[in-house]
Amino acid sequence: MKFILTDVEGTTTAISFVHDVLFPFSQERMKEYIQKHASKKEVQEALNLTKKTALEENQQTINDEQAGDLLLQWIKEDRKHPALKSLQGEIWEEGYASGAIKGHVYSDVLPALKKWKENGLGLGVYSSGSVKAQHLIFGFSTEGNLRPFFSHHFDTAVGHKREVNSYKNIIAELKIQASDILFLSDIKEELDAAREAGMKTTQLVRQDDVVLGDHPKARDFSEIKL
Repeated sequence: MKFILTDVEGTTTAISFVHDVLFPFSQERMKEYIQKHASKKEVQEALNLTKKTALEENQQTINDEQAGDLLLQWIKEDRKHPALKSLQGEIWEEGYASGAIKGHVYSDVLPALKKWKENGLGLGVYSSGSVKAQHLIFGFSTEGNLRPFFSHHFDTAVGHKREVNSYKNIIAELKIQASDILFLSDIKEELDAAREAGMKTTQLVRQDDVVLGDHPKARDFSEIKL
């Protein structure tokens, strides 16, 4: 084994953190943030992309305020839209920097990361959350700044997490044999796709409602066998 690739939500981090902390935080501040930073390039790009989607999907031409309403709707729907992810990342960055948010990381994660790093393994993250959101969760975490442990971060720019090609793209970028990469996730379909691409897999079963697959299982990072 040469490289460990981990999911975030449900694996290193409680699912409830994303839905009960991050989503409400961005929802409460979305419209105010758009108004306050309307001239920012990133905000304008996100609004234009939101308007483009509204036109393509609903044949509607919308203004900035309506784009804000649509973004709030997408938060409720947990839609993985690049415009939403971009703006959420900006809002969360302010929250992390001010200390209003600390990224939740399970206490068993840091000892495992230290051990793997000391043993010469490479470490990376693959999440449907943006690379920026990953940097924030691990950079301002309840366990301290964990960013130095990770050499690579991947998001849906390489493809969706239940698609085999996404993992093939990661393998190509890492330039490591697929069988030397271990992918950690709580989601059966993601693990199935990673295995089909040639990776080794382990399913994290931190909650009773996890849909089990035919992969090696661990209740936390201390039980992961390499």
